[in-house]
Amino acid sequence: MNDWIKKNKWLLVIAAIVVLFFSYQSSKNRLIDLYESVDASWAQVENQLQRRYDLIPNLVASVKGYAKHEKEVFSQVANARSKLAGARSTGGRIVAANQMESALSRLLLVVERYPNLKASQNYRALMDELSGTENRLAVERRRFNEHVRLYNRSIRIFPYRYIASAAGFEKVAYFQVDHQAKDAPKVTF
Repeated sequence: MNDWIKKNKWLLVIAAIVVLFFSYQSSKNRLIDLYESVDASWAQVENQLQRRYDLIPNLVASVKGYAKHEKEVFSQVANARSKLAGARSTGGRIVAANQMESALSRLLLVVERYPNLKASQNYRALMDELSGTENRLAVERRRFNEHVRLYNRSIRIFPYRYIASAAGFEKVAYFQVDHQAKDAPKVTF
């Protein structure tokens, strides 16, 4: 046996290198797959953000007729909407989406002051659409954060940690709610 090893040591070295190479590639492919899952789930969050973005002008137009003097709220919604449209990075989109949520909550506070508006058929239909969109958005955020958790965990555990470091994989940020959005709006009658 020792003679066979001595005669074929280069063959064993080459075989070990081939095994290590395929193991590395397999692990790297796993990390790529996890990262692509993060990207795909972010795309779904983007779809719901776009749906919300498209509903906002109709909602604002409905409210404007009743609350003409609430210009500050309307400008905050418009500014948040334009920031969402202009954001290019995932982090920028998250910040803009949180600002949009804050502006929407202020708009809904204005609506509470106008009972006739709440009774309007168009307004109710828009609110149903917005409510459904917000629910879908919450589901997609949860899925995105779950994919981020799996990916971030994978790049930190053995042996992926070394492969991730060598291949340039970096931690991905979670979609977290802005501090201001955590505070429930105050509704007074």
